[in-house]
Amino acid sequence: MENKLITEKDVKNSWLYYYIVAEMGISYERLQALGFTTAILPILQKLYPDPEDLKQAIKRHLVFYNTEAVYGAPINGIVIAMEEQKANGADIDDDTITGIKTGLMGPMAGIGDSIDWATLKPIIFGLAVTLSTNGSVLGAFFLLLLPLIQIIVGRKLAAYGYRAGQASIREILHSGHIRTLITGASTLGLFMMGALSSTYVKLSTPLELSFGSQNKPFVLQQVIDNIVPGILPLLAVFGIYWWLLKRNQNFTIIMVLIIAISIIGAFLGIF
Repeated sequence: MENKLITEKDVKNSWLYYYIVAEMGISYERLQALGFTTAILPILQKLYPDPEDLKQAIKRHLVFYNTEAVYGAPINGIVIAMEEQKANGADIDDDTITGIKTGLMGPMAGIGDSIDWATLKPIIFGLAVTLSTNGSVLGAFFLLLLPLIQIIVGRKLAAYGYRAGQASIREILHSGHIRTLITGASTLGLFMMGALSSTYVKLSTPLELSFGSQNKPFVLQQVIDNIVPGILPLLAVFGIYWWLLKRNQNFTIIMVLIIAISIIGAFLGIF
């Protein structure tokens, strides 16, 4: 008969601790392994009262581990379920537990990055900036919406992973709903980025050409606005996107280049 020592509350609290410490103590050799092990340690101490068994459990979780903390939460639940089964005498070796973590951390990171980093954060941060630039103090509090969503989602996913065990992750990855969610979230993110770019990226040219005192000056910006309004900000956004896509993602260099081009363009009268 199994000795049930772990509750869903333990699983949720363990994930919450991992959410806080996942990025602490990172090294190129292990990345999030130390944070994961620290978060799961109270559960391992419950499951393995024998010091030698506890030592072995800690060692198998100190191997390389790296995923997206929120949407990788089912891995936490699955690992805890497997450790509980192992402590109760199930024939589960160390390599099986490590293999589950290693095999799932990549796919779950891809899902999490698509939903969290590429969609939720830009949308919430963009709305917060909009409120702040309009003088509303709500902009600062709006930022708290992101960790609130992350904590709610992460706790539920960790508990779900624990309840359903290994089958849960297969269900998530093979379900068409996750692809629909990512596609819809990405589409919404593109709409938001387009709206924010058109609203906050300002670029125009003061260039004018005179053809004698009797003729009106040729104002380049007016011509551009009559043909393709907003083309200059759009080209600026596409240029930065091209740089990120084809070159590198050094945001400091991009920022310095934007400032340098702006200063030189203003000095020459182009912008």
